[in-house]
Amino acid sequence: MGMQRYELEAWLGDDHSLTDDQVDELLVQADDINTHSGGDQAEARERLTTAYRLMRECPDAVVADLAQRRSAARAAELDALAGLQQAAVILIERGDATESGFARQAGVDRMTVRKWLGK
Repeated sequence: MGMQRYELEAWLGDDHSLTDDQVDELLVQADDINTHSGGDQAEARERLTTAYRLMRECPDAVVADLAQRRSAARAAELDALAGLQQAAVILIERGDATESGFARQAGVDRMTVRKWLGK
């Protein structure tokens, strides 16, 4: 069963500034989001927030914000990967970690660690 109107209204809060028709439309979108997000609550929440924002804000501004957030997240991922690579080189070389153990701890596969090590 999908989201109930009272649940959506509780999620929106008192100052949502949507008309009844917009709340109805958002409820339909919430049901669609629930169906297509595969049970991932964080994904569903982000998708519902975006649907709400598109009703309240300039669409170009919403897309620009999401694109900027994605770019920042990608940059952060690349920074973290560079750090993990250096940690792998140092820790494995000096015997403080194994390839498999480091891979497990870092959340990457062993082949990635081996590539970082030049193997």
